[in-house]
Amino acid sequence: MGLLTSLVTAPLAPVRAVMWVAQRIADKAEAEYYDPAPVWAALAELDGRLRRGEIDSADFDRAEEELLDRLDEIARFRQGLP
Repeated sequence: MGLLTSLVTAPLAPVRAVMWVAQRIADKAEAEYYDPAPVWAALAELDGRLRRGEIDSADFDRAEEELLDRLDEIARFRQGLP
């Protein structure tokens, strides 16, 4: 039965290969999107910009809020919450 199944499904092999590659790309993109390290780095850079006087406290507060929201989103994803 294994040989027969292989022969019958052989024309689908390229489709399965494309689907496998697409899934690996999606997995990698998801891992990068939900990586908190760049968000932490952006928070540190934001703090540095505030200390150097490159931005005012209003800009800092707005950007910090966005980054903290992003960290919350990452935490919810990692916990499996919606």
